[in-house]
Amino acid sequence: MDLSAIRAPVSADLQAVDKLILQRLQSDVVLINQIGHYIVGSGGKRLRPLLVLLAAKACGYSGERHLDLAAVVEFIHTATLLHDDVVDGSELRRNRDTANAVWGNDASVLVGDFLYSRAFEMMVEVGIMRVMDVLSHATNRIAEGEVLQLMNTHDADTDESRYMEVIQRKTATLFEAGTRLGALLAEVPRELEDQVAAFGLHLGVAFQLVDDALDYESDSETIGKHIGDDLEEGKPTLPVIRAMQVGTDAQRAMLRKAIEDGGRERIDDVVEAIVATDSLGYTIQLARAQAELARASLQGLPDSDAKQALEATAEFAVARTH
Repeated sequence: MDLSAIRAPVSADLQAVDKLILQRLQSDVVLINQIGHYIVGSGGKRLRPLLVLLAAKACGYSGERHLDLAAVVEFIHTATLLHDDVVDGSELRRNRDTANAVWGNDASVLVGDFLYSRAFEMMVEVGIMRVMDVLSHATNRIAEGEVLQLMNTHDADTDESRYMEVIQRKTATLFEAGTRLGALLAEVPRELEDQVAAFGLHLGVAFQLVDDALDYESDSETIGKHIGDDLEEGKPTLPVIRAMQVGTDAQRAMLRKAIEDGGRERIDDVVEAIVATDSLGYTIQLARAQAELARASLQGLPDSDAKQALEATAEFAVARTH
């Protein structure tokens, strides 16, 4: 099932969310409108709001608050992208110049702050205390994940457990929050809500593992960013961590130097070591295991087109090429 088929059960809701996003982006400050529309309209998958909508439908929700929360989740995600690109000094995302490359770091950070605050305005309007609890906790954990990743930068001693802690907080947390919100709105039993949230957590981990593998096995045009961006920034992601773990002494020394120095000067040697140690295969194997855990978490839901679409997102997360 491709992404268009996954979207089919909630296609009308997705259109409504897109309209809502454009409405709530509006500001009388022109630069906010410019940057907000640029980043939101840059061709993203809208995967996180899609998960909110599918989870709500799979749990039997029939109201309209899921539209607001899907938009909130997308605003939070977009804010993190704006801030991430500034921290990382990124110049390309989704085959377009990043907002910071076009308007500068100051404007990108401040518009990211606007998106966060607009998201919190919208969640308050929903008026459900547990919604605010889930999303405030999620944004806090995302920020912690960003700081942990910063602490790992240029640290060649970063191991797999430290890496997994970062991606669980930084990426998987918002997936988890989105699916939990769908179940929460439907007022399903807490045990089932936790299971649906676990689906999001495992899916988010799988998604990030594949992202980190693609950074070394795809091409810039396909993945929409420069190959080796993580290495240039000194980020030890799993393909490199695994290659250091099982590689030769010479490979370990070279990889350590590449992480500590950053840059792309050694990118060919790094990719060669990753391929020689089958570290990409190892990373994808872990992603598949997380996708299986995600699918297993949905067993408590009744069969429906929305449940099938959720299961298909786990397959999509691992099989995608960008």
